[in-house]
Amino acid sequence: MGALVPSRAMRHKSVMDAASGDAGIDGRAGQGIAPLQLLRTVGRAVVDYALPPRCPGCGTIVDGDRQFCLGCWSSLDFLDGAACARCSIPLPTAVAGTGVECGACMADPPSFSGAPAAVAYGPVARTVALRLKYGRRTGHARLMAGLMTRKLLALGDPADMLLIPVPLHRWRLWSRGFNQAAMIADALARQTGVPRDHHLLLRKKSTAALRGKGRREREKIVAGAFGLAADARARVARRHLVLIDDVHASGATLRSAAKVLHRGGAAQVSALTWARVVPDALTTGNIFDFADVDSDMVVKR
Repeated sequence: MGALVPSRAMRHKSVMDAASGDAGIDGRAGQGIAPLQLLRTVGRAVVDYALPPRCPGCGTIVDGDRQFCLGCWSSLDFLDGAACARCSIPLPTAVAGTGVECGACMADPPSFSGAPAAVAYGPVARTVALRLKYGRRTGHARLMAGLMTRKLLALGDPADMLLIPVPLHRWRLWSRGFNQAAMIADALARQTGVPRDHHLLLRKKSTAALRGKGRREREKIVAGAFGLAADARARVARRHLVLIDDVHASGATLRSAAKVLHRGGAAQVSALTWARVVPDALTTGNIFDFADVDSDMVVKR
């Protein structure tokens, strides 16, 4: 469940030892501790006491920042099994690594080659995504990126990659104040060293909500929504572009964006998301269907 963190009592003791100069476990006195380091340690202990870290899924107090409680961690459905080689939807009856594609991709291949997600879209994954997007819990972007990193590095050589966050239309960006996909891309870039480009892919037009729409309707709505920066061809030449978004529902947005990137001269386009909406028949913990989720993940009631 992330890095092990000492209990609050242990942290309190270490602060008191540092402040008083008492000997530690190995018998050496706490000597020469820098005042700034001591101030940071004491300050962190005070903050943790006043505002203790909480589970991003349910709000239960936990030992460290960006850690799930045991219940929420156990309920996350990590998508690590056999999957379609193109869209990465789980294929429980397939053998992992055989390159098999699902029927939908064979009938209508998307423009991306691989679209893994860290987890299936379920109650906890949804809560984390919504708290980032609407609750302004911007630290959740780092949490999500941390669980997406392994999937990113499995897509190919990081030296060839360029992260491309799915852009928001300027009206939505102004009203929300930030693009959650860009924040996830920034966190991934910091954690992996893979560069990102916020301004290569542009949102040319505002689109209607996708909630309640079927796959074909969604594709019509997002058709023509994306464009490229004027110098995009020079920036994407021979690069492996990885689209970054929070949720993969029907895939209509990712398909539309990937087509535009391919037209710009990308050598390869993949997609990576925090959560993937998976049909109920393929996972026991996922109670959602993509038709109930719009572009902002608002579930119909």
